[in-house]
Amino acid sequence: MSAPGDPDDADVERAAIGRDARLGALIEELLDRSREAGAEPLDELARRHPEFEAELRELWATAMIAEDFGSFADDELSPDAETLLQPDADPASGPRSAPLRRIGDYELLEELGRGGMGVVFKARQASLGRLVALKMILSGSLASDSDLARFRAEAESAARLAHPHIVPVYEVGEHGGQPYFSMKYVTGTTLARRVAEGPLPAREAAELLVPVCRAIAEGHRHGVLHRDLKPSNILIDCDGRPYVSDFGLAKRFEPSGAAGVTPREPPIAALTHSGGIVGTPGYMAPEQAAGQRGAVGVAADVYGLGAILYAMLTGRPPFQAPSPVDTVLMVLEQDPLPPRLLNPTADADLEMIALKCLQKPADLRYESPDALADDLEAYLADEPISARSSHFTQVLSRAFRETHHAAVLENWGLLWMWHSLALVVLCVVTNAFQWLGVASRLPYVGLWTVGLGLWAFIFWNLRRRSGPVSFVERQIAHVWAASMAASTLLYGVEALLRMPVLALSPVLGLISGMVFLVKAGILSGAFYLQAVVLFGTALAMALIRASEWPDFSILLFGVVSGACFFVPGLKYHRQRVRRP
Repeated sequence: MSAPGDPDDADVERAAIGRDARLGALIEELLDRSREAGAEPLDELARRHPEFEAELRELWATAMIAEDFGSFADDELSPDAETLLQPDADPASGPRSAPLRRIGDYELLEELGRGGMGVVFKARQASLGRLVALKMILSGSLASDSDLARFRAEAESAARLAHPHIVPVYEVGEHGGQPYFSMKYVTGTTLARRVAEGPLPAREAAELLVPVCRAIAEGHRHGVLHRDLKPSNILIDCDGRPYVSDFGLAKRFEPSGAAGVTPREPPIAALTHSGGIVGTPGYMAPEQAAGQRGAVGVAADVYGLGAILYAMLTGRPPFQAPSPVDTVLMVLEQDPLPPRLLNPTADADLEMIALKCLQKPADLRYESPDALADDLEAYLADEPISARSSHFTQVLSRAFRETHHAAVLENWGLLWMWHSLALVVLCVVTNAFQWLGVASRLPYVGLWTVGLGLWAFIFWNLRRRSGPVSFVERQIAHVWAASMAASTLLYGVEALLRMPVLALSPVLGLISGMVFLVKAGILSGAFYLQAVVLFGTALAMALIRASEWPDFSILLFGVVSGACFFVPGLKYHRQRVRRP
């Protein structure tokens, strides 16, 4: 029974529900304010409600993903777009029925397709007597200023590129307040339809992708990032020639060398609100899916080309899930399955090329679409591909670099520093018991069971209070909990084997070394160093116990393991503090 004045379980539950409701209201306020032009609401709201700052920043990216993808679900013409297809008539004369056949110099023939913003028609240009593809904004006169600016930016980006494998823009114009632009009409199919029929033969896939890579590289040389590369944006004519289309999400930049880019603020840069994302979930690069987390550059288009190759090899995108949000989370957190797991007949070299493009760290991908095309041409010429060859320094660099999960360590930095202190104190007290001649096992068992258990409870609750716990963090927490359980159970093993207390203490170094080895594989290769040091500490502890020196092996373990936690903890804590 709770004491007078103490909150009971119902009070705690009501408080938690009230806090969740308040947080939900704040997220709704963020979404409403983010739709206002020029609004930057997150920092302001975090300052006004510091008690919710961690939760707001954690949930904001997911909320923005859901907001951005909401427009993708509407597959119907807007009322104003329906009006566009009707002839001018007196409203009093009744409903319109005959379709409008002309937009300026163009006679509309049939609808070819539509996306989240535009609709494309097959049309005939009367003055030249040629077939064209005519694209207009889907929402017509209801379009927002940002929609119109993005539409014009697409026309500008595509019009400034001249390459035999980029769909050329013929004319940009406006009719009755409705902007449009006309392009070459490509008779044939799309790569998406080909992929829907199943994986493509290896050589055909490589031959199709080479000119697409060269076209995207030409765009980069002219300062245009595509940012929405996917099979449905690759047209294939009746002769099997591919064409890159749909520059609706293109971004302008100032080229600076073969691989690097110097971003500038083009008109389209202001068209997505802070934290928003652009692209198609299953084909977008991790830095794109993360919104503000990481600069989107040439490497994002390289990733998109690799995703297209992956789809040609497997018949599906690298990531797919029941909802766009789930797909984006997979892009951020998971690695794609090797193509040969999905299609055993997929070529091993093309698999290597695709997976190199799909690396989470941008610097591990091909440095440019031209470099990817060179490797594909080497494959077609039966020559060695660069994806299989690496210098020893590159292998070492990749082994010791951070993984895409390492960002979660910013949530643990301060806690790891406190954990290092807890470890040192625990080992000092243990060694003091030993020097005082305590031979009974019970004080040691009580110290390690109660001490470690209490600290683990405090540690985990402190972490949960700082924000939602990710799946990777739960994995690391389970490994850490297993190491603490194993450390305590060593006393039971000693008792069953009738060994003196602390006889198995060198095993503590081995257990801790294994924990850091797991962390190296999941979080950062830098933890290999801690693993090696702790394995070496286990050997040193065994030598100390076997010698005639005073037994300070437990103290040695405490100092070394504490340092192994403190150093990275300090690093990631500083990263979190320095982060805007």
